[in-house]
Amino acid sequence: MSNPRPIGVFDSGIGGLTVVKALRDRLPNETIVYLGDTARVPYGPKSSDTVQRYALELAHMLMQKNAKMLVVACNTVSSVALPTLTRKFSVPVIGVIEPGARAALQATRNQHVGVIGTRATIRSGAYEKALSATNNNVRVSSRACPLLVPLIEEGLLDDEVTDRVIVRYLEPLLADEIDTLVLGCTHYPLLSAAIARALGDEIRLVDSAENCATAVQEILDRQSLRSPATERGELHVALTDAADNFLNVARDALQLDFGEIELQPLA
Repeated sequence: MSNPRPIGVFDSGIGGLTVVKALRDRLPNETIVYLGDTARVPYGPKSSDTVQRYALELAHMLMQKNAKMLVVACNTVSSVALPTLTRKFSVPVIGVIEPGARAALQATRNQHVGVIGTRATIRSGAYEKALSATNNNVRVSSRACPLLVPLIEEGLLDDEVTDRVIVRYLEPLLADEIDTLVLGCTHYPLLSAAIARALGDEIRLVDSAENCATAVQEILDRQSLRSPATERGELHVALTDAADNFLNVARDALQLDFGEIELQPLA
C-alpha cells in the first residue's frame, strides 16, 4: 500500500526548513508542504496557551491541504503543544524533541547529555523530561543560547563573531564533561560545522532535524503511508507573512529549491 498525499510540516518561522532538508534527503518521493508562521515569529516569549492556539491554527491549515502526517518542526511547539495536536487530529503527529532525545541516549557513553536551545525550549525542560522518561540515570546539562538564532538569520554562519559566541556558550557544558550535545533548535543545524569545531572530536553531535526525518520514515513505513516509488516528491513553501532575508540564507545554506512562495494570510 502507498499514499501519495503530502507530509505537512510547520514551524514558527523558517528555521524548520532544516527539517524539510533532512526529509527531502531521506524521502525524495514524498511531497512536502511547509508552513512557516512568519507573521507571529518568535514563539519563544509567548505563553503556552498562545503557542498551542497558534499550533492548532497552522495544523488545521495543513490538514486543509490534505496532509497525511503533521511534522512539528519547532522545538517550542513540540515542547508545549504536541499532546493537544495528537488528540485533535487523526493523522500521525511528530515533533523534534522525542527523536532527538532518543538519538542522544543511543549516542552517549558516559550518560551525560548536553542540550542547547532557545530560552523557551530550555525553560520548558522538555528534553530533560524526554531523556529521563527513557533513562532516569542520564544527567542533562542545558544551556540557552539566545544569540545564535539572530546570528544565523543574519547569515553569519561562518564568521569569527559566531565562533566566539559558540565557544562562550559551550564552555560550561564542556566543563561539565558532557559527551553528547543535542542541537535543540531547528536553526542550529545551519551551524553544525562551527559547533563541531568548538566541541572537538570526543563529543557527539545530535541533530534533531536528522533524527526527526528518521522517525518520520519509520512512521510512514509502519503505517503504509509512503508515497509510491514512482512519485517525484515536490516541495511547496507557504508563509503567513512576507519573508525577510533569512529565507535566502536558508535556501542557499540548505540548497533547497522551493520556487515561488505562497502567502497564506491568517484569518
